Amino acid sequence: MAIPGIAANAYATTARLGTPGTGLSKTIGDAAEGKTGSFGAMLRDVAQDIAAAGHKSDVQGQALASGKANIVDVVTAVAETETAIASLVSVRDKVIQAYEEIMRMTI
Repeated sequence: MAIPGIAANAYATTARLGTPGTGLSKTIGDAAEGKTGSFGAMLRDVAQDIAAAGHKSDVQGQALASGKANIVDVVTAVAETETAIASLVSVRDKVIQAYEEIMRMTI
């Protein structure tokens, strides 16, 4: 099974997020310093990254159907997309939970 490879890719992606100059930290850092980055732009970039991962898994699936791809590559691409979507849903749930908590606060 390709689970160790999937986990390694997920950990590598997470590590890149905290590295200055790559991933989300650059956008967040720029926004904190008053530069042009914004929360909306960060969300748009993340959505584009997830869409690109989905497209990659689609391309791998089509290549497998035509006999030009390895099944391990297809499963890895699909698992990476699934992990990205699960992460996005988790963040969305936390944002909704925070919003609901703010709405319950008395002023």
